[in-house]
Amino acid sequence: MILRELAHSRTGDKGNTSNISVIAYDPQDYERLRRHVTVDRVKAHFSDVVHGDVVRYELPKIGALNFVMYEALGGGVTRTLALDIHGKCLSSALLLMDIPND
Repeated sequence: MILRELAHSRTGDKGNTSNISVIAYDPQDYERLRRHVTVDRVKAHFSDVVHGDVVRYELPKIGALNFVMYEALGGGVTRTLALDIHGKCLSSALLLMDIPND
């Protein structure tokens, strides 16, 4: 199963830091997201893009996880030559992550 079947996502950026939220469509799926969308899995998923730390914040009352990824935007908006300078496509890429069918 891919993550987008259970959640939607939104991104933001500040300098060379990307912020990605993962929000469960159904609050009952939050625990499953919390269990399977870990810092280690997100960092591995973005191993070619994220060169710094990944920090996860849990927001159980709204059924969401928030990931802050450092050194993730090729230097930041004013320094990168990337086509997606704000990293908006990172949310779509994260939603392609495989998660177990449990």
